[in-house]
Amino acid sequence: MSAPASNVYLESIKGFLSPISHLLEDESVSEVMINGYDEIFVEISGKLQKTDAQFPDEDALRAAVNNIAQSVGRRIDWDNPRLDARLPSGYRIHAVIPPLCSGTTVAIRKFSKVQLTFKDLIRFGSLSPDAAMFLDICMKLGKNIIVSGGTGSGKTSLLSLLCNRIPKGQRIIVIEDSKELQVDYEHVVFFETRMPDEKGIGEVSIQDLLKSSLRLRPDRIIVGEVRGSEAMELVQAMNTGHKGCLGTVHANSSDDAMVRLEALALGSEAKLSEKALRYQISSAVDIVVQASRYSDGSRKIAEITEVLGQNDDGTYNTRPIFHMGRLLKQPDGKLKGGIEPTGELPSFIDEIEDNGIQFPRSRFEKKAS
Repeated sequence: MSAPASNVYLESIKGFLSPISHLLEDESVSEVMINGYDEIFVEISGKLQKTDAQFPDEDALRAAVNNIAQSVGRRIDWDNPRLDARLPSGYRIHAVIPPLCSGTTVAIRKFSKVQLTFKDLIRFGSLSPDAAMFLDICMKLGKNIIVSGGTGSGKTSLLSLLCNRIPKGQRIIVIEDSKELQVDYEHVVFFETRMPDEKGIGEVSIQDLLKSSLRLRPDRIIVGEVRGSEAMELVQAMNTGHKGCLGTVHANSSDDAMVRLEALALGSEAKLSEKALRYQISSAVDIVVQASRYSDGSRKIAEITEVLGQNDDGTYNTRPIFHMGRLLKQPDGKLKGGIEPTGELPSFIDEIEDNGIQFPRSRFEKKAS
C-alpha cells in the first residue's frame, strides 16, 4: 500500500473509531473490549472496568470493523466472520461478527511504549533482585529460554526485557505476528508474518520466517509467540548451535509449558517419534520462566525453572530454582510477597563461577520460614 493510501486509511480508521479514541489514547488502558456497540470495557492495571463509551449503533461499529479489514486487504463477512489485524498504531485487533455472536465483538490490545528494566520489575514487586540477576546471567551464558504464561500475564514485556540483556556483538533475528517486542540492540533484524489476502494467497507464517532466518546467520532467534508447528523449527534451532534463543508459549506452569511445546511441535512436518521429540525438546530448552497475573491485577514472575532432560518414565525433568513464596493480602487488596530461591542450585553453577560472575551459591539458599 502506498504512503498516501495508507494515510487515507489511517484518517478513516481514526474517524470510525472516534467513540473510543479517548480510550485508545489513555496510556493507563492496556486493552479495550467491545461486547457490542453499547457495552465497552477496558483493562487498567490488570482490572476490568466498564466505560460509558459506546458507538451510535451496531451499523457504526460494523462499519469501523469493515474499514479496518479493508485497510489490511482483508474482508470480514458471512464467509469470513473473524478478523485478526493490526492498526496503524501497532495495536492488535481481533473482531468476531454475527452470527458467531449476538453483536459485533472486538478486542483491541495496546502495547506499552515504555521499555521496562529489571529495576522496574523489582520496584513493582514482580521480581526479586536475586531472581533478576539470575535471569541476567542466563542471558549472558546463552541459555535457551521459554517464557510461559496466560494472556495478559506480561510475557511480551518480559521477553523484550530479556532481549535487551543480550551481550553486545551478536546478530539477533526477531520473528513476530505483529511487531510488539521493543528490542534496543545494535544488530537486530525484525520479521513479521503476513496474513493471506482476500483470495487466500500470499500468507507468510512464523514457520516460513524461521526457516529463512536459519539461513541468515543468526546468533539468536527470538519468536514472539510460539503457537503452531513452528515450535519444531525453534527446537531444532536451539539444538543446532543457536544458543540463547527465546520464545513465549501460553501455559499455566513451567511443566505445562514443556507439554505445550511438545503438542505444538507434533503438528510439524518432521514426523518424529514421541520419544525422539521429547528428547529434542528436553535437550533444547534450558530455562522456563513462568509469568502470572494475580487476583489483585498484579503481574509477577511466579517461577524460574531449569529443564534437566527427561525422567525414566519419559516425562520432563524440571527443577524450580526460584518460585513464588506466600502471598499475603493487604488492607488495600494488594498481594504482598514475591519470588524466592528454592534452595536448589542450577546445574550450570560451575559455568557461572568459571566465567567469574559474582553470584555466590548462598543466593540460591532457601529462606527460613
